[in-house]
Amino acid sequence: MPIFEHDGISFWYRDEGHGLPFFFQHGLGADISQPFSLFRSRAGIRLIAFDCRAHGETRPVGDLEKITISQFADDLHALMAHLQIGKAVVGGISMGAATVLNFTLRFPDRVRGLILSRPAWTDRPHPWNVHIFTLIASLIREYGPARGKDLFLESPEYSEASVKWPDVARSLAGQFDDPRVDETVAKFVRIIRDKPCESLEQLRSIRVPTLILANDLDPIHPLEFGPLLAKFIPGAQFREITAKSVSVEAHERDVQEALEEFFKTHFS
Repeated sequence: MPIFEHDGISFWYRDEGHGLPFFFQHGLGADISQPFSLFRSRAGIRLIAFDCRAHGETRPVGDLEKITISQFADDLHALMAHLQIGKAVVGGISMGAATVLNFTLRFPDRVRGLILSRPAWTDRPHPWNVHIFTLIASLIREYGPARGKDLFLESPEYSEASVKWPDVARSLAGQFDDPRVDETVAKFVRIIRDKPCESLEQLRSIRVPTLILANDLDPIHPLEFGPLLAKFIPGAQFREITAKSVSVEAHERDVQEALEEFFKTHFS
């Protein structure tokens, strides 16, 4: 896997295909395998993603004060410069969506298109996420990941999630299994309390083709965040997709089809 050095950190990234550059960023606690599993790049698209600070194989963690959405956007800017890419389509999943939204607002001349998949932020932290990820971080810090996971599985929060949103419950429990979670646990506290923008009114300045995907049955990524963001981004297209708690296969198919249609409509 290629690496680029920036700010004293070795960032792992993946770069496949040829043509229109598309940076597709992962969510909180995930890594570059997530976007590459959701979108199988077609001819004419160059798919690129990197492991964010405190994620995947990017190391060391570095300054904890820099585990922020805006810094992740700066890291994306640095990777574009490293690859000598002037403009690209930028997209992301959950935390990745917040990162590229921040990037688009701050570096509009570098963006040809914007894709926000399952946004977990608006212009403020989402209270449910602050609660659940603070709980996870507290359990890891106090008891370690193994015992912390046992306690989390016994918690009322996990019990509720396992009944209402089974895929969400599995994802939350899986955060304890990251072999580096002791080292990177600060991301759950810092990122989840951050925000991609100061006001939704800022989104009215976006002037590129935009696709927003969201689904029901997911308290981390509320369905209503999709149409809300689309309301403020001029010309944005909102599309509801199948929740992973209903069918992982249908969810992945919906994302693939939506992205293919977006590229065909705006960049063919």
